[in-house]
Amino acid sequence: MADATPEETAPYGTGPAAAAPTARKRVRTHTLQQMKDRGEKWTMLTAYDQYTAATFDEAGVEVLLVGDSASNNVYGNESSLPVTVDELIPLVRAVSRSAKHSLVLADLPFGSYQGSPEQAFHTAVRFMKEAGAHAVKLEGGLAMVPQVKLLTDAGIPVCAHIGFTPQAEHNLGGYRVQGRGAGAARLLEEAKALEAAGAFAVVMEMVPAPAAAEVTKALHIPTVGIGAGVDCDAQVLVWQDMLGLNTGKAPRFVKRYADLHTVMLNAAREYVDDVKGGAFPSAEHSFAE
Repeated sequence: MADATPEETAPYGTGPAAAAPTARKRVRTHTLQQMKDRGEKWTMLTAYDQYTAATFDEAGVEVLLVGDSASNNVYGNESSLPVTVDELIPLVRAVSRSAKHSLVLADLPFGSYQGSPEQAFHTAVRFMKEAGAHAVKLEGGLAMVPQVKLLTDAGIPVCAHIGFTPQAEHNLGGYRVQGRGAGAARLLEEAKALEAAGAFAVVMEMVPAPAAAEVTKALHIPTVGIGAGVDCDAQVLVWQDMLGLNTGKAPRFVKRYADLHTVMLNAAREYVDDVKGGAFPSAEHSFAE
């Protein structure tokens, strides 16, 4: 192999993580605040690995969320509840190493922060120190105010999450819209309390659009919608839903921008046929003496 070219000896998977540094500045929490102040929308997508992180970063997505949704989009669980801190940390690490521009937001999984502010602090520290997260996200309203305050006082940026909170699905009676009727006033109360505690943004999930608009207008900090209408300052989707890798029934709030399942399925079938028929590898893909 003395005459091998660099391409022939490069490690498998060399790609976006080894790309030249970008000239764009890193998105910070104050960047997102400035965008709201200017009336500019911003975007968030989930990411759980090197290549999706690098691709979405290149596309200009401001925030990459390594969500506890990895539980049912990476690990094959039926819900977000089973995933653990130890399972999420390697995913956050991969994303933070690969994203040169986007802010990397790590979800705190179920059972890792609800017990006390101190528990939340120790969990968040692991994501910041071991995984390189830039901020963390936790679910819950008024009960989470002490957690948000301790974390932000300690220098850890926190994104709150209200409305439908998947980690509480059993307590909420399943996947149901939150904030209707009298619930709109409570939604606003929770959002204001979380802002006062120091949250830099608030995710609102499966909330009526008028209620989300009222919260967005009332808060100084940005709101992030997922099934919460167009008036939120930002939007977030799970990437496997948005790009059609997940072939199950999509929630009403999901827009599918591609059909990756079909693309991957057809490519894999073509590969199978080529190998079985002897068309791959050809001379083009083989080494001479």
